[in-house]
Amino acid sequence: MHCPICLKQDTKVLDSRIISDGFAIRRRRECQHCSYRFSTFEEMELLNVTVVKRDGRRESYNRDKLEKGLRRAIEKRPHTKEAYKKLINKIERDIQKKRKEEIKSEEIGQIVVKHLKRFDKIAYIRFASVYYTFADVKSFHKEINSLIKKSKK
Repeated sequence: MHCPICLKQDTKVLDSRIISDGFAIRRRRECQHCSYRFSTFEEMELLNVTVVKRDGRRESYNRDKLEKGLRRAIEKRPHTKEAYKKLINKIERDIQKKRKEEIKSEEIGQIVVKHLKRFDKIAYIRFASVYYTFADVKSFHKEINSLIKKSKK
């Protein structure tokens, strides 16, 4: 790891802490050359997973796309950055649990929907309105009513 100040590569780890429910680690480092202290953050990464799109195209899994869709769904909702990262980690954990080299985009969508429904009902409805492409207001209304019934239980 290069020091951000002097760019020397000789740094040592002073402390490591597991964060985000064990899916990431924060390391406190010190440069052996200039004694500057800084933190690094390491996260688990999904590798070698190919997403099969609805039209049959295949592309490598891209965490940025997941984050972008979730960001839109939870925009202006009262969630911390830590809660948002935990949500992403839970979704990626479920993708990894499938132990597949290829996964359909619909499967990823179902995983996201499942987690968003528990995480934030408004964010879930926002995401579902795009994901399910409701044909009309009635189908949208039906989904909202099913959420209301479940929350009353």
